[in-house]
Amino acid sequence: VQLVQSGAELRNPGTSVKISCKTSGYTFINDYIAWVRQVPGQGLEWMGRIDPEDHGTRYARKFQDRVTFTVYTSTNTAYVELNNLRSDDTAVYYCTRPYRWWGQGTQVTVSS
Repeated sequence: VQLVQSGAELRNPGTSVKISCKTSGYTFINDYIAWVRQVPGQGLEWMGRIDPEDHGTRYARKFQDRVTFTVYTSTNTAYVELNNLRSDDTAVYYCTRPYRWWGQGTQVTVSS
């Protein structure tokens, strides 16, 4: 099983970022993809999850107005898009096939 994420991103406040998570080695629709982030100096923060089979989503309340999860079953890839970025969104973002397999993490830096 592999989850490979897209590279580091630098964004200005108020803009958006979209991160990809390409999976392989298992049947994509058989398990959720969850998204988790780690802000510097803090613990892991669950953002939500998506079911690739029916595209059903569940978002953490903190993010539900700014985040969108999508999947493309044709490429076994999941995406997270976070809008209206703030400086405190600076973090490493991870996708996970909960919670045994993890992507390598994507650094997102929000700075003007």
